[in-house]
Amino acid sequence: MAEHLTERRLFGTDGIRGVANQHPMTAEMALALGRSVAEHFRQRGKRCRIVIGKDTRLSGYMFESALEAGIVSAGADVMLVGPLPTPAIAFITSSMRADAGMVISASHNPFQDNGIKIFGPDGFKLADDIEIEIEHRLVNPDPLTPGPEPRIGKAVRLDDAEGRYVQFIKHTFPKDRTLDGMRIVVDCANGAAYRAAPQVFEELGAEVSALAVDPDGRNINDGCGALHPEHAAAEVRRTKAAIGISLDGDADRVILTDERGEIVDGDAILAILGTRLIAQGKLQGNTVVSTVMSNLGLERVLAAHQGKLLRTAVGDRYVVEAMREGGYVFGGEQSGHIVFLQESTTGDGLLAALQVLSVMVREGRSLSELAKLMTRYPQVLLNFPVARKLPIDSLPSVQAAIAKVEKALGQDGRVLVRYSGTEAKARVMIEGTDEKTIRAYAEDLSECLRKALAQG
Repeated sequence: MAEHLTERRLFGTDGIRGVANQHPMTAEMALALGRSVAEHFRQRGKRCRIVIGKDTRLSGYMFESALEAGIVSAGADVMLVGPLPTPAIAFITSSMRADAGMVISASHNPFQDNGIKIFGPDGFKLADDIEIEIEHRLVNPDPLTPGPEPRIGKAVRLDDAEGRYVQFIKHTFPKDRTLDGMRIVVDCANGAAYRAAPQVFEELGAEVSALAVDPDGRNINDGCGALHPEHAAAEVRRTKAAIGISLDGDADRVILTDERGEIVDGDAILAILGTRLIAQGKLQGNTVVSTVMSNLGLERVLAAHQGKLLRTAVGDRYVVEAMREGGYVFGGEQSGHIVFLQESTTGDGLLAALQVLSVMVREGRSLSELAKLMTRYPQVLLNFPVARKLPIDSLPSVQAAIAKVEKALGQDGRVLVRYSGTEAKARVMIEGTDEKTIRAYAEDLSECLRKALAQG
């Protein structure tokens, strides 16, 4: 009997993710997924084409081969692009008029992990209902129907994919400006942008110090990249560079470092670019879309410039969904996913860095000057593992504790208690004016949640 799915089991907030060679990230699952995706996007009388790209993880070879086998076994064709940033694969999928794109990456996670995320023909991540349909096909695959010849696809390698992306990204930088004479540090996290990122900045005229550009399959995100911007910060100070650019493993997010080595995160980037878009009359509804994790300081600075912040659930897919539904053009996350819907369909670290560089060049101001725009509220985030994820609103003691803290903070703070969408963890975030006070609140609230989950 066919099993009917009503909710996602494999897909999380950013595709399927886990430890390589352990369920669900096995070669067997990838083969079945490739076949399922091909069956979903195949149209009668039309050859189905699917792009496959990856980051630099050792396990990427295994999953690339398995996905390829599954897709061609369903009669669809594969275009292999090798290691490329996630936004590059979204771009290639759309520009090549492919039916889907598949990215083998676990983003900022360590090399032991891997994941698979899927883009539709428009370059956007799939909606929940389509992911449910693909999972249903995994459980209930289409039967093979006999025909006059085997239903087998072919695979080709798209050798110029990286060059296509580099040209696309360069064209997002104003054509009447260059980066001549600017010293830039770019940390590629030994990941997917290890060739493309230095090339983009060098071709625009910058003097580039490239870090973490020697991937060996195991060193992706290891003490470098967007999770460790101190790596680029040290090089910025040493070389007296104007900016440090730290990408994550698949380069869909970026954290910047100013000329003094101070960190400039996604919220600050949203503030810098969002206020300029408002001033230029280019921000639809004067609205920036971000998540519940964004700092209260971002909300306040946008309001001071006659703008507003629309918050979504955590995850760049939810930011993009809200942008598309509301007709908004700019948004992102504190973690460094920055989305320009008029240019790209997903977060792009290189694109975001170039837009900030454009402001620096146009206004003749340093990044530290630009970042002063936003006054950051102290924010404490505590994470801890959980064995199960009971609904937060079903825990009376936790609800009472949250209400108590919210009352104490008033208008000058926020409380957010949630579960990770990709890991078995709970997250307690509290924002306020005094870090010592909010840390105590966060620790008490975390302990309250631990006890409630243990008893529940």
